[in-house]
Amino acid sequence: MTASELTHSNARDRFGLPDEVVGSVNEPRTFEENGVRWNEKWVYLLEHGASRLVYWHRYDCRGVFAAAADGSVERESL
Repeated sequence: MTASELTHSNARDRFGLPDEVVGSVNEPRTFEENGVRWNEKWVYLLEHGASRLVYWHRYDCRGVFAAAADGSVERESL
């Protein structure tokens, strides 16, 4: 599966409900973070201060990233 194939439904099936949601897929404003333009971000809090970030623009997944406690961020392969 690639990020472009990820939907809200199968993201919830795969990762569960996010711990935090920033923005909305219906938000007209967009943001840019980690080289990705998005209007909704799902944040999953993981062990040892790490997190998973799932970026959406409208209903299209723009990428899934692993953020380490030290602040480094890498794109996850699905």
